[in-house]
Amino acid sequence: MNDYVKTMRELIGPRPMLLPGARALIVNSRGEILLQRRTDVPIWCLPSGSMELGETALDALRREVAEETSLVVLEAEPMGLYSGPSQTITYPNGDEIQCFSIAFIVRRWEGEPRADGVEGSEVRFFPLDNLPSDLTAIHAKTIEDYKNYRGEFMLC
Repeated sequence: MNDYVKTMRELIGPRPMLLPGARALIVNSRGEILLQRRTDVPIWCLPSGSMELGETALDALRREVAEETSLVVLEAEPMGLYSGPSQTITYPNGDEIQCFSIAFIVRRWEGEPRADGVEGSEVRFFPLDNLPSDLTAIHAKTIEDYKNYRGEFMLC
C-alpha cells in the first residue's frame, strides 16, 4: 500500500475509495499471459496496482511491474480503461476500492519474471485457453477483452 493510500485509509477507514491504477497484460512470444498469485488473497491476477502522487499511468505500470515481477517494461500499448461498479474489490481487512485502471499490453520487456514474495508468491505464464480457475474476476474480464482486442482503445 503506497503512502497516499495509507494516509487516505487513516482518514476514511475501510469505506469505498476510488483508486486510479494500471494493469499489465505481459505477453510472451507464445502468446501466453503473465499472472501473479497474490499473498493477501490467494488468487491469480495481472500485475497491477495504484498510482502514486506525481506518477503518470505509464510510470505506475513500470513501477508495479518491476515491483511485482522484477521485469523492466520497454514498451507498453494502452488497451483500455476500466471503471465503474464492476471494478470494485473488497480486501480481507474490509477495505473497499473501486478501480479506475488503464490496461496496457506489454510485449517487450527485460529480465526474468520473479515473484517479490511480498505481494505475490508466484508468477507464471498461462496460455489464454488454460487460465487458472481462481483468477480475479476483474482481471478475467480484462484478459477476455485482450483476446478480442483489435487495436482500438476500449472504454470498458
